Amino acid sequence: MAIILRLDRVMADRKISLKELSEKVGVANVNLSKIKTGKISAIRFSTLNAICDVLDCQPGDILEFQRDENE
Repeated sequence: MAIILRLDRVMADRKISLKELSEKVGVANVNLSKIKTGKISAIRFSTLNAICDVLDCQPGDILEFQRDENE
């Protein structure tokens, strides 16, 4: 099982830069970059809430479940 992060896609749809999102969400640019590239193992609900608020989206727009082919 894998959770795929689609923050980059939602940001592109909303035409918002990483720097602008970082400023509006109040999270360091480097941390948002890790979320955007999927190089994280956890995300705080408060961070997810702030991202969804700024991007006017649902958590399901950012997070996607993908079943492993081996299962």
